Amino acid sequence: MRLSARVDYALRAVAELAAADAPRTVEQLSGAQKIPNKYLESILGELRRGGLLRSQRGPDGGYRLARPADKISIADVIRALDGELANVRGSRPEQLEYEGAAASLQEVWIALRASERAILEGVTLAHVASGKLPESVAALVANPNAWV
Repeated sequence: MRLSARVDYALRAVAELAAADAPRTVEQLSGAQKIPNKYLESILGELRRGGLLRSQRGPDGGYRLARPADKISIADVIRALDGELANVRGSRPEQLEYEGAAASLQEVWIALRASERAILEGVTLAHVASGKLPESVAALVANPNAWV
């Protein structure tokens, strides 16, 4: 799986918001995660338009999560920025048709998407911010082969 810098930055910023007890400004989020200010501002705007963030103006303003952190999954953030989790050349796996020796590739892509969903929909911002990941994820990470 390949994640864009935009998604990486977004996940880092929303993890900061999940851990925060008050709205955070772009500058505060940018400084905490060493993310370019202008780029982060654009990303936060997309997340706001996607319904994941709220913004507030004024001296006590900034960004906050639109829902509780335990109700926003990593998959929600990825979808808000990049759309579907898994596609092949812009198509959903169930829409693909392969012939001959390659016919089973469609099932491989569907299985891959199901695996991605199991992890990305099962991990919330609350998990990330607290450092307490679900046991299914912790078990995968505990396997030394996962790190190579």
